[in-house]
Amino acid sequence: MKWIVGLGNPGSKYESTRHNVGFMVIDELSRRWSIPVSQSKCRALLGDGHVAGQKVALLKPMTYMNLSGESVRAFLDYYKADLSEAIIVYDDLDTQIGRIRLRYQGSAGGHNGIKSIIAHTGTQIFNRVRMGISRPEPGGDIADYVLSGFAKSEREPLSEMIGYACEAIEHALGHPWESTMGKFNR
Repeated sequence: MKWIVGLGNPGSKYESTRHNVGFMVIDELSRRWSIPVSQSKCRALLGDGHVAGQKVALLKPMTYMNLSGESVRAFLDYYKADLSEAIIVYDDLDTQIGRIRLRYQGSAGGHNGIKSIIAHTGTQIFNRVRMGISRPEPGGDIADYVLSGFAKSEREPLSEMIGYACEAIEHALGHPWESTMGKFNR
């Protein structure tokens, strides 16, 4: 089973913030695949179904960003899932808005959600879709920035980026991650 985890913070207060682009991708996949993400399980909202003949699960941890690993660990344990079948989707300050970067390993790079996943799984090796949110202006507060909404001028690149990430994830359902990286990393 492939399982896609979008990182973010629960609640309407955070719904449209930069830190919630992982949730936005899960919401779009849910819409495209007609898989409701409404079950409360594994400290997350969860939906499962079949896409292109393959069982998939969509996961939105409800633990808040900094504790995302608790939900990932609960899913791994409950479903006896394989971390190599997971795709973690999250915001990335070091990638320009509108762009994505696919990776299969590496450090957390200062991202607390990824730090939590690494701590709870004991590995830095898992598939990732890093969603570009750009950095704030010099001197800007990072915490305030990631919890802020997107500017009107950023909405079109945001929408295109979400669509592109969904295409990459759909491709990964039937192809090795390395092949997906080669096709979708620009």
